[in-house]
Amino acid sequence: MQQPVVRVGEWFVIPSVNQISRQGRQLTLEPRLIDLLVFFARNPDEVLSRDRLIDNVWTRNIVTSHVVTQSIFELRKSLKDGDDSSPEYIVTVPKRGYKLTAPVFWCTTVESEDLIPELPAAELHTPIEPAHVPFADPPPEPAASPVESPAKRKRLATFWVWSLFLLALVTCVAMVAMSTIKSHPAIAKTRLLLNPRDIDIRLENGNSCNNWMSQRSYAVGLGNLVTTLLNTHSTFMVHDKTDYNFNEPSSSGKTLTIEFVNQRHYRAQQCFMSVQLVNNADGSSMLDKRYFITNGNQLVIQNDLMDSLSEALEQPWSEKMHEMLRQYQPLKSTSLPHFYQAHQFLMNGDVDSLIKAHDILSEITKQSPEFTYAYAEKVLVDVLRHSQHPLEGTSLTAMYEAIQQVENIPGMKDESIVYQIQTIVQLSKGNVDEAFEAINNGIVLEMSWLNYVLLGKTYEMKGANRQAADAYLTAFNLRPGENTLYWIKNGVFQTSITRIVPYLNNFLSSK
Repeated sequence: MQQPVVRVGEWFVIPSVNQISRQGRQLTLEPRLIDLLVFFARNPDEVLSRDRLIDNVWTRNIVTSHVVTQSIFELRKSLKDGDDSSPEYIVTVPKRGYKLTAPVFWCTTVESEDLIPELPAAELHTPIEPAHVPFADPPPEPAASPVESPAKRKRLATFWVWSLFLLALVTCVAMVAMSTIKSHPAIAKTRLLLNPRDIDIRLENGNSCNNWMSQRSYAVGLGNLVTTLLNTHSTFMVHDKTDYNFNEPSSSGKTLTIEFVNQRHYRAQQCFMSVQLVNNADGSSMLDKRYFITNGNQLVIQNDLMDSLSEALEQPWSEKMHEMLRQYQPLKSTSLPHFYQAHQFLMNGDVDSLIKAHDILSEITKQSPEFTYAYAEKVLVDVLRHSQHPLEGTSLTAMYEAIQQVENIPGMKDESIVYQIQTIVQLSKGNVDEAFEAINNGIVLEMSWLNYVLLGKTYEMKGANRQAADAYLTAFNLRPGENTLYWIKNGVFQTSITRIVPYLNNFLSSK
């Protein structure tokens, strides 16, 4: 039985043991990364599209382009082996795919009983691919004497072919042995330790769809809802990275990817929302759904997604989670995407976005008066606007009346948004102790990035900057991205990131 060994640049790749080695350095990679590297080696100098990689490396498995991107990232990192000056083995060709640029040499180790087979001379060349093995040409055959018989010439040709084959085989085996057998032991590759209870939620761009931007706020809203519900009412820790564009390694054991893709539907191309949950430990798909969004099925999709996640994660939802989820279920399904659009403006936090959120929420409460959570969020938006540009006269009176109405809504005092409103009002008045009590009540009810931003603001007002930094870092961990950074810097009052939480400067400087 033949076991192929391939040299890619400086690395010897031994697929049978999932290892690569060079100069005494020996790394064990995941089988999928080895398969990916071998496929690149079999197609040197070719631009390989993501679809082609999925078809040939992830055979019979359903994966998204994000899985390919992450695998390419990990393979590049392994080939660099911590040396930033090392050349790129795999380059990205924009809009086409990836290409292996390192030289490739193939050789074959053969079991002893296979070394002397009775094969025709034409087949003796098959163990070595001449296009990739730069061994010296055999010396020219001496000119045959006119009296030499054809049988003698054939035996002489066979001798030289076998000699060349054995020389190439011994050279290749010796190079493999020299790269793996050194005076010091092999060094194991250090990798991130995955946490199976951590989940990253990512939103991939929808370049393949024409109208995906109109549905983006709905997808972002779903991601925020899933994050808040699971962090509050399950044993999972979820990180909402729908606003986060960095593609660095993550220790999360699972990734929930939302992506808008084109798919044939009734003889036409339609834009579908693809939702996939992947186990990062083995690359297996735990959930794979396709949703075709219409003007009236957004609520059905939301409920189906939550039920599917419960089944995939083997996590039954508690009654408290169902109560929290019911707050996001207006009678008119069309009100839901508009609510998520307003919620995204609220997450932006700037004055112009808050005005847009106010206008959208005002329209929603007129069309769906039973959607009380939208009314509460409108009051939250107005309180935030008041903290940045104080209201006066009848506008201020109307705001306090609206706050009172929200607090009197049945069941609303069990929702964190009431305590978020109270915290901002008390901070605006300088009542730090009252604000601290309110936001802690809110955190008990809901573990969200906004609650921890407001907790950080409260600690700042108390002069406890270390605790404020911890709260801000927790908020950024729950929802990393520009929106959270803006809230930390500008929400309720100005915060100096350099003075209070300098660690976050790392993310500011990367923008």
